[in-house]
Amino acid sequence: MPTDRPSDGLGTANPAEISANLRQWAHEAGFDLVGIAPALPGLGIDRLDQWLAQGRHGEMSYMQTGRDARNDPNLVMAGVKSLLVVGLVYRTTEPDETNMKGGRISRYAWGDDYHAAIRERLRAVGERLRASYPPIHSRIAVDSAPVMERDYARLAGLGWIGKNTLLLTRTHGSWLFLGTLLIDVELEYDTGIVSDHCGRCRRCLDACPTQAFIGPYELDARRCISYLTIEHKSMIPAEIRESVGDWIYGCDICQEVCPWNLKTSSKESPALELFEPREGEQRLDLKEILALDKRTFRKRFEGTSLFRIGRNRLVRNAIVVAVNTNDREHETAIAKLLTDDSDIVRETAEWAISNWKRVDCPPAAP
Repeated sequence: MPTDRPSDGLGTANPAEISANLRQWAHEAGFDLVGIAPALPGLGIDRLDQWLAQGRHGEMSYMQTGRDARNDPNLVMAGVKSLLVVGLVYRTTEPDETNMKGGRISRYAWGDDYHAAIRERLRAVGERLRASYPPIHSRIAVDSAPVMERDYARLAGLGWIGKNTLLLTRTHGSWLFLGTLLIDVELEYDTGIVSDHCGRCRRCLDACPTQAFIGPYELDARRCISYLTIEHKSMIPAEIRESVGDWIYGCDICQEVCPWNLKTSSKESPALELFEPREGEQRLDLKEILALDKRTFRKRFEGTSLFRIGRNRLVRNAIVVAVNTNDREHETAIAKLLTDDSDIVRETAEWAISNWKRVDCPPAAP
């Protein structure tokens, strides 16, 4: 724990003063949760190493290549001593249960891309920090940077890591985007680490349709619907395809059943309007998605989280949803994709057409 002595090159400023200002600036920037943690190395690294060794990261090769940086934040920013950890609420309106057509989108992707929203607000905090204390340097890290955000969030007292491997908080459940500001001075740290409040509950584990949880706190990403519809670049494995259901991008099932998410506050967040469904859209029209080319995909989704997976994966997902919901009105559109330039689109279309043909086959003669 740092003392209140003046920091080198910072005049009369001390860790307590700088920390208090950081917390105030972060709240003024619009963040709902704020904490400060020391840049300790090795947080969660044993768990990560075991996960990687078992191949549970699937095609997410960046998890392997970024392993050393996740172990030591100095490899993300040299000289880092502290992390400002922030949370931004994204629970907006509730899913529309009256409209069950189309492909379901994970709640976090309904509105604007959260990366930009967090960076903009952390940039404002970093600029105020630099203006007030010129010797201090900082670096923004959202989840695209190799930082163990959930572990530092826990260390900063924001919440605990639940059985579904997500950060859980008393006030907002897991409906939070996380970001960090790496800082090269020691600060006054939050020490109230929150204990695990999952108890004996296993609703998230039991509700997963693909049985992606090996056990409490253990996720096999290769079976996770979010991974399969977003990160997985090839065909969705045949044995899991049906269990993807009507999810076209991401999945919220393990969050929807969590008791802590049922208890979350409805407090208005300053940034909440950014994450409202665009044009009220919580599901995607399969007809529109199946007709997308790369140009229309860019025009439609640039600036949203869905843009990162590209046209081919989104169309692949739409085909799977059409089959899973037996939405035969799209059969002609899918047949047109049998000559698509994309291997995954073409092969998924072939599977869809053959699957429907099998369904239509008359029973075998006795």
